[in-house]
Amino acid sequence: MTRPDLNKEPHEVAAMFDKVAEKYDITNDVLSLGQTRSWRKAVLNAVDPQPGERILDLAAGTGTSTEPFFKAGADPVACDFSAGMIEVGKKRYPHLTFVQGDALNLPFEDASFDAVTISFGLRNVNSTLKALQEMFRVTKPGGRLVVCEFSHPTWSPFRTVYMEYLMKALPAVASKVSSDPEAYIYLAESIRAWPNQSELAALVLEAGWDSCEWRNLSGGIVALHRATK
Repeated sequence: MTRPDLNKEPHEVAAMFDKVAEKYDITNDVLSLGQTRSWRKAVLNAVDPQPGERILDLAAGTGTSTEPFFKAGADPVACDFSAGMIEVGKKRYPHLTFVQGDALNLPFEDASFDAVTISFGLRNVNSTLKALQEMFRVTKPGGRLVVCEFSHPTWSPFRTVYMEYLMKALPAVASKVSSDPEAYIYLAESIRAWPNQSELAALVLEAGWDSCEWRNLSGGIVALHRATK
């Protein structure tokens, strides 16, 4: 599956995230009504990091999603396509390892991580399948994958309200708190065009992963997919 044509090339997407890097975490907390913290906790529990394990956190942004793995005693690597995000992250979390990299061509050796995770970044790559295959390549046999991504609310009436929020309220709120409100219009459109829970699970299996399961968070606004190699 390819990313829907939302009139942005990969370098444009990277530049977009460079612009919003400084206020990215605060803006996300506001737009999600504080839900991001509970979602990060769910990711941490799903990854279940063990002391000394190497964990790759893709689309790590400023490293906010990577820090919990470090605190758990693991050896995480925060990888992101945006140089601006990494620059901010290095200032906030100087103890973390940051690597600039493309999810479609990861700068890591085969079977070098015990777990790979990506939160709210998979829908921003040009090929979902290729990215999942790259994650599979760099994961050790028996290792695990955890994908946290916006999805489709399971209750139809709520889904309608949610889509209205995405396309109308989200850009309006972003204009008050973000340095680049236009970026959040793009993000809202990318969420609306994203596959549902079962469709993403099928892509995970197609990429080579085994026994993919998912769990809905916040009524399906977000879905947590977990698989093993």
